[in-house]
Amino acid sequence: MRIAIGLEYDGGPFHGWQSQADGSGVQDALERALGAVAGHPVSAVAAGRTDTGVHATLQVVHFDSAAERPDDAWVRGVNSLLPEAIAVRWALRVPDDFHARFAATGRHYTYLLLDRPVRPALLRTRVGWYHRPLAVEAMRKAAEPLLGKHDFSAFRAAECQAKSPLKTLDRIDIVREDDMLRFDLHADAFLQHMVRNIVGALVYVGSARQPASWLGELLAGRDRTRAAPTFSAAGLYLSGVDYPPRWNLPATLVPVRIPRC
Repeated sequence: MRIAIGLEYDGGPFHGWQSQADGSGVQDALERALGAVAGHPVSAVAAGRTDTGVHATLQVVHFDSAAERPDDAWVRGVNSLLPEAIAVRWALRVPDDFHARFAATGRHYTYLLLDRPVRPALLRTRVGWYHRPLAVEAMRKAAEPLLGKHDFSAFRAAECQAKSPLKTLDRIDIVREDDMLRFDLHADAFLQHMVRNIVGALVYVGSARQPASWLGELLAGRDRTRAAPTFSAAGLYLSGVDYPPRWNLPATLVPVRIPRC
């Protein structure tokens, strides 16, 4: 049978979602715990592969098991065996043709950026940081050309394995709350480092290093080497995954709350 689970994790202690040779991926820790409850080796498939240091308030995963267990065992039982930085939020049996990655129709990401002179200490692994206030209105204007279906090669990691750079970005909201900026993005899918590269370019605009028109020029040029450096992974969160209603999944969007010191 196939089980779907909703997962949250602090990405700081792990080398990304994907399994690593030294067992340091989120996938490794999860598969060890699932296997212990199932009584046999388990392979977990996620909706998206988050990078080293990236967090998730809601990651969707599926796995197959012949073990008959109540849904609660896949939550409380697995959580008792997971590191403290990972927790299963919910679990349920799904049809065998459900696929956490390929059945998804959209992904939500949030980036939190602290813009103040003093670097964060308590939030150092939870937010990005820039050393002076950024111009939000200029950043909003700069982000407008990114909306819609485009070739996002200018914001793609060199090692990205996606088959196509064409993605549809239908939301990029930028709001300020005190000295914290929040970037909320939604697309059908994202390229590797795409959000962090967009944020890095927007910081160049917000700090007046580049004009608001620059992001549109980058997008059209499709040249990653002309863009800003990739921004820190610490402030990035996978906050939800969209699925058609027919799968009857629990809530698959968990908004990121701005942390307080």
